[in-house]
Amino acid sequence: MPKRLAQIDWSLIQAFLAVAEGGSLSAAARTMRQSQPTLGRQVQAIEASLGVTLFRRERRGMALTEAGAALLEPARTMLDAAGRLALIAAGEAEDMHGTVRITASVFVSHHVLPPILARLRQAAPEIALDLVASDASDNLLFREADIAVRMYRPDQLDIVARHLGDVALGLFGAKSYFDRRGRPATLDELRSHDFVGYDTSDLIIRGFRGFGWQVDRDWFAVRCDNQSANWELVRAGCGLGFAQLHTGLADPSVERVAADLPLPPLPLWLATHDRLWRTGRVRLVWTHLAEGLAPLVS
Repeated sequence: MPKRLAQIDWSLIQAFLAVAEGGSLSAAARTMRQSQPTLGRQVQAIEASLGVTLFRRERRGMALTEAGAALLEPARTMLDAAGRLALIAAGEAEDMHGTVRITASVFVSHHVLPPILARLRQAAPEIALDLVASDASDNLLFREADIAVRMYRPDQLDIVARHLGDVALGLFGAKSYFDRRGRPATLDELRSHDFVGYDTSDLIIRGFRGFGWQVDRDWFAVRCDNQSANWELVRAGCGLGFAQLHTGLADPSVERVAADLPLPPLPLWLATHDRLWRTGRVRLVWTHLAEGLAPLVS
């Protein structure tokens, strides 16, 4: 008879759920921000503790066994309960001392938030800050983050969300690139230039097709999905690329072109769980973020 699930180390239950829902150790490692060997050892540990085999190792990943499938819902119930417990405890805390965990996209984390968080540290030194730079949707329900800066409207239940406004985009190129290739005066001339695009994402491709340019992945001279690295490629002169207007205009190494190009703006949202909204330090950080991000939006 396997041991009761309540006797198992909570971190092992989290590892079990991450692998079960991700379908592979690599996917679970990205979710848990741990290495694949660490996740593999945790899976082995929970299987040894329970005395059952939870996964079948397959060519494309890990599939649940019958025993693993039977434990999936009880494990999720424990995850939900643990998340609610943490939220209730955090929501009742009135002490301003503590940590607030903020998640934002890689680009916003690199190019927008640092000066805002520096000012926050000066105003409220009793609050420690964790910044999670990730393009993944960290889950506010399970305290993976306390406050999220989103470029889309959050749709989870029990979430407090505020639309700060819309962030305009612009098309930019390095001055060194334009000195070498010339500055396009018309849209036809613009099409002859090199562009920096995404590797696996089709977001920019769909954007181009939206205003009539039938391009594909191979049309882009250089490709990278990481938005911050993508911007550095533009700044280095690899080609033209898109950036938040506020960031591009503040950078003396680049120039804006095709200002009349119809680029859809990005909606900017702040979000937190409604129980965390009761916590004084979370409200204080929220207020500072809203004020700091205000110059970016229209």
